[in-house]
Amino acid sequence: MNLLNMRVEVMKTLEKSMDSFLKKYLKPVEETWQPADFLPDATKENYFESIREIQGQAREMDDDLLSVLIGDTVTEEALPTYEAWLMNIQGIDQEDKKGWSQWVRAWTAEENRHGDVLNRYLYLSGRVNMREVEVSTQHLINDGFDLQTANDPYRSFTYTSFQETATNLSHRRVATLAKQSGNSQLAKLCAFIASDEARHAKAYKEFVRQIFELDPSEMMLAFEDMMKKKIVMPAHFLRESGGKIGELFDYFSDAAQRAMVYTTQDYIDILNGLLKDWQIENVSGLTDTAEEARDYLMALPDRLQRISERIRVPEKNFNFKWIKPQTVGILG
Repeated sequence: MNLLNMRVEVMKTLEKSMDSFLKKYLKPVEETWQPADFLPDATKENYFESIREIQGQAREMDDDLLSVLIGDTVTEEALPTYEAWLMNIQGIDQEDKKGWSQWVRAWTAEENRHGDVLNRYLYLSGRVNMREVEVSTQHLINDGFDLQTANDPYRSFTYTSFQETATNLSHRRVATLAKQSGNSQLAKLCAFIASDEARHAKAYKEFVRQIFELDPSEMMLAFEDMMKKKIVMPAHFLRESGGKIGELFDYFSDAAQRAMVYTTQDYIDILNGLLKDWQIENVSGLTDTAEEARDYLMALPDRLQRISERIRVPEKNFNFKWIKPQTVGILG
């Protein structure tokens, strides 16, 4: 059996458990939270008072933290790109109403709320140039991304395992920092987003764990390949109005490092977590080439740790067009 056919067969095997995956890792639409649960209700008498509270708390946010929040929002809003990518993975039939395509649609539906609630929060905060944010979002969807996974499920699920874990961490850190600054509303909504991302990360890690049982050597080689390429963030083509593709991402990453929302150390810690979750050192039945891949993966965290010690994060030297100069707010 060739590699493509083997991957399709593995996907079909996992697909037999899809009802269980959907029940365990995603929530019924009628039971889960919606953006309206966290935002002012225009039908209530306290609507404008609620907006004033949001704006008052937003004034206290550090510019780096606000920049990260906006970048995270733009990333979440580029959801059409991610759904299209997942639907093209080998072993997923877009026309099927069940199985893997059902997973992708249901996952997309949960993720869609994240961009919605964050976008509305930023709009109400009074600190954000929403047109610039919208331009960045349209550019990011238009420019797409290059994750170097092709349409391989093994590489794609390695990526999603890593990325959903990173996204959980980022939103959770924003929630913590917001709470420390007294911004309870932002802290609450980011905590709920982080909870979603944690469930999604568990799902994709479980998919990979089962693939290791069914096709250990090829899964090990796919894991190695993705880590050699380095896991890039989905917003790596980020830009502002008038900017070139990808030129904004380094500034966004620097802001995330300074704010301690997502750091080089976090990248290493996530890798270590995946090595433990998938029990890489105990995987059996490997070919010689896959054994070499395992050796590379097990040694990689220490190598990255040594590199990280030489990295210096620059001081703030960039003003995002996304952020308006501080004002008293539209409601005084």
